Amino acid sequence: MTLAPELDPPALSLDLPDPESESISTLEFLARLEEAWAVCDRFDLQTEIWRGRILRAVRDREKRGGEGRGTGFLQWLREREISKTRAYTLIQLAESADQMLGEGVLEEGSVNNFSKRAFLETAQADPEVQLMIGEAANGGQQISRKQVRQLSDEFMAASSPLLPEEIRQKTADNLLPPRAVAPLVRELAKLPEEQQNDLRRVLREEPELDRVKDVTMTARWLSKAAEASMAVRAFQQGDLDFEKALQEAQRLDALGLLADAVGQAQALESAVLKLHTSWRRLGGLQERLWVESGSSTPHLRELLTVLQSLSGHTLRVSLGELAGGKRVRLQLVEESPDQLEPPVLA
Repeated sequence: MTLAPELDPPALSLDLPDPESESISTLEFLARLEEAWAVCDRFDLQTEIWRGRILRAVRDREKRGGEGRGTGFLQWLREREISKTRAYTLIQLAESADQMLGEGVLEEGSVNNFSKRAFLETAQADPEVQLMIGEAANGGQQISRKQVRQLSDEFMAASSPLLPEEIRQKTADNLLPPRAVAPLVRELAKLPEEQQNDLRRVLREEPELDRVKDVTMTARWLSKAAEASMAVRAFQQGDLDFEKALQEAQRLDALGLLADAVGQAQALESAVLKLHTSWRRLGGLQERLWVESGSSTPHLRELLTVLQSLSGHTLRVSLGELAGGKRVRLQLVEESPDQLEPPVLA
């Protein structure tokens, strides 16, 4: 495998100002520190790109085949304490850099004009945005993450097919700010076609900034509630029509309340599952310790007796001073799938 061409390293010039000096103003002091920080950012970026290329080389070597394929790559990561997710993030960064260099979007030395975060944003942007950013970087302009995000938002707001023409036109005419329209596009993309059409209809009737913000929030609540509902096991019982429930909540202008309720239901079920796991594990450990102990360990026996309030079928837990010293009592009843009665939570 042939690695991509060399990148010209940025000049390592960290002439830091003396923090004790009174001859420079605070503004000048901070400006010089910002320049030094930018140099570090550029070195970070090039280091990440080359690490990604190294990891890609290790991974591709493993692809040659044979028994145990891929284990060498994982072992390599373990020895260097690199997670698999981190490794593939670096590989993706290297591939993005090689692609933009190979396709002529960027000149080799232009990488030095990016901060690390700006380059990552550019690598994830649309090809049209990459070309515009590449032209600026190739012209010697320093590229910040804020610039990339602003340009991405402008392009998305002016071109996304998810938006009605009225919104795109107003954005192009600078009557709607891209920073408000871009979040709308991202939220609409998460919704099914039918819901998108309903919200686009609202925007066509009133293509104003306040309505854009309202529809963005509505879309966010819809997607949040729908995503959480997939994980709520209680909704899998009976013939619940969640879509119609969403429509009714929307009609009552209560989507936010419903989204929060569904989110809390998901969190509660998750907490109950964790509680059950900890309860079973504590019961097993308490039982083993009881067998190991005897009359010669009265204090250990006393501790295990206290733990029975948490490991038995009835749990009693103090809520502490903040709850006025109250205690909560839960009765856990394990049931087989063929039992119809729900578990008792008292």
